[in-house]
Amino acid sequence: MIRIANGQGFWGDWLEAPVRLVNGGPLDYLTLDYLAEVTMSILQKQRKADPNLGYARDFPPLVARIARQIRDQGIRLIANAGGVNPIACAREVRRLAPGLRVAVVLGDDLMDHLDELMAGGHELRNIDTGEPLAGVRSAVQSANAYIGAFPLAEALRTGANIVITGRCADAALALAPMIHEFGWTPNDWNLLAAGVIAGHVIECGAQATGGNCHADWQSTPDFAHIGYPIIEADSGGTMAIAKHENTGGRVTLATVKEQLVYEIGDPRRYMTPDVIADFTSIQLQDDGPDRVRITGAEGRPRPDTLKVSLSYHYGWKATGTLVYSAPDALAKARVADDVVRQRLADLGLQFEKIHTEFFGVNACHGHLAPRVAEPAEVQLRIGVRDRQKAPVERFTRELIPLVLSGPPTATGYGEGRPPVREIVAYWPTLVRREMVRTRVEVVE
Repeated sequence: MIRIANGQGFWGDWLEAPVRLVNGGPLDYLTLDYLAEVTMSILQKQRKADPNLGYARDFPPLVARIARQIRDQGIRLIANAGGVNPIACAREVRRLAPGLRVAVVLGDDLMDHLDELMAGGHELRNIDTGEPLAGVRSAVQSANAYIGAFPLAEALRTGANIVITGRCADAALALAPMIHEFGWTPNDWNLLAAGVIAGHVIECGAQATGGNCHADWQSTPDFAHIGYPIIEADSGGTMAIAKHENTGGRVTLATVKEQLVYEIGDPRRYMTPDVIADFTSIQLQDDGPDRVRITGAEGRPRPDTLKVSLSYHYGWKATGTLVYSAPDALAKARVADDVVRQRLADLGLQFEKIHTEFFGVNACHGHLAPRVAEPAEVQLRIGVRDRQKAPVERFTRELIPLVLSGPPTATGYGEGRPPVREIVAYWPTLVRREMVRTRVEVVE
């Protein structure tokens, strides 16, 4: 049996979670999941500005904080913190924690190969719309394939204390130690499915231990010190989800079930680079305090293609806010919205999209929100989007004047005009797996 914990569910998750995991009880592996789709484009921009950047910069200092525990306890750490520059990330880890051996997995970044792929007949059509990539090729900012767990297991075979990768399937971070420790092969579909399902449960960190969980959330103990999830895996594919003793949160059938249905699409055909997992095949069992056992996982042969996440420049946006207080807070906010829209029309400005929300009334639930008779305050939020930057910039000058020229009691304008921000759009596509060539390097 091996114990695999996950201490980060996204870049920006609780910095203390990995530290508490390595100090809180026995672990064999610690995984850290940093990457979301839009994160890759942010990191690509950083690398263009500075070739030494392009990775999750929180990661190397974190490794330095827990380097002693990694070394003394024999914990091995696997993270996709490399972003679009795993080598630079590894070098910074080596600089801050020189006693650790670091391996990187490369090959997911396809940015420099797009033209070659397209010239070879790969149209890289958008999964959702069917459009070929050629229409936005000049605006593409990042392109990364979701690689699987076997290249990560190969990196573990180098003896590295730290394995750093770029874009990989989230569950691959947890599946890789099982492949490495138990000798699972690419044709062990049921075993791989078991590892993927368990990895999926822990990939969002504390979301599996009571965080962001709807089930009787009011009784969840000690959010401030919530424990992060741990897989206890055996070679036969039996998995248990647990957490360290004396930590907050909880592991129950409800917390595990909520996470199981998170972003899975067809539960009978959960596509990963390593296996197609059937989430409906498993049985869950309450296995004691803060422990849920998962058995019976079934899988089918892996897909012939890999998903590729591309991002591209789409246009510009800006969002501004004002707060109106009672009495008549909502009425004031509605009038302010009308004034802004009329002034924009008088200027002849048109936008691809203009959208208004009234926080405190219906911003989250829209027309389904319960009626609020007289809110104490309402935040008006107006946003615009357009392919051209100039009209968006002009919009940013139309909200603050309402402080003196609009309805009374406006406040919340201390930060001044809202900034204009670039819109980075998402382009999901598929590529045949043989077009993605991974390799492992040990950074000395």
